[in-house]
Amino acid sequence: MEIIIKTGLIPRTAFTIFGVDIYWYAIIITSAILIGYLWAKVHDGRYGIKYDDLFNLSLFMIPTAIICARIYYVAFKWEYYSDNLVDIFDYRNGGIAIYGALIGAIATICVFAKTKKIKIVDILDYLAPVIPLCQAIGRWGNYINIEAYGTETNWPLRMEIIENGVTKYVHPTFLYESICTLAIFILLSIIGKKRKFSGEITYLYIICYSFIRFFIEGLRTDSLMLFNARISQILSLALFIVFSGILIYK
Repeated sequence: MEIIIKTGLIPRTAFTIFGVDIYWYAIIITSAILIGYLWAKVHDGRYGIKYDDLFNLSLFMIPTAIICARIYYVAFKWEYYSDNLVDIFDYRNGGIAIYGALIGAIATICVFAKTKKIKIVDILDYLAPVIPLCQAIGRWGNYINIEAYGTETNWPLRMEIIENGVTKYVHPTFLYESICTLAIFILLSIIGKKRKFSGEITYLYIICYSFIRFFIEGLRTDSLMLFNARISQILSLALFIVFSGILIYK
């Protein structure tokens, strides 16, 4: 049985307001964030963390994460951006990285937690399950933009794209990651109810996500590179080893 995912069925632009195109990608990402807020509200009080504090945190965390996601991407595409400095600020043409977003988010959480005198790992554990849920939703923006796909394949499950008038069948890596992160969300939601120690949910998220990202990244054609190595694979492997060790120790 073959399942072929067609692309180009949904235009990138959802609608236009006063001459400004509103992309489906932006709508999907915004929807994921709103669902994240709803999930956090439902779990108000978990680990002694108040939703109001998390809401206030998000006002700083979300824009910081977006900025850091862009900085991370630009840093490893500097060969291009060094000659096109204006394009650094052109978010509408894409170019963000999830690891950059996570770095920005964690840095913001650390500052906020210290200010509010809240344990950093408790905030991270509170938020850890909803992050992969938002990732699972957000990846569908890649489908609409026809990006973040993999190499050519003849697997029964594959995605059809057209490049320079030539039809190709590739790995739907956006779908692989969407399914895997949804599974991580379900796993963390179940374990989160019976947390054994502070940091457990955070460590499990990092371990699970870095594991699946290592393999999925190996299939992608648009990886950020450092010399001949894929940055996300190097980082994923390092995170998997380090946090597996921490979890076993705990």
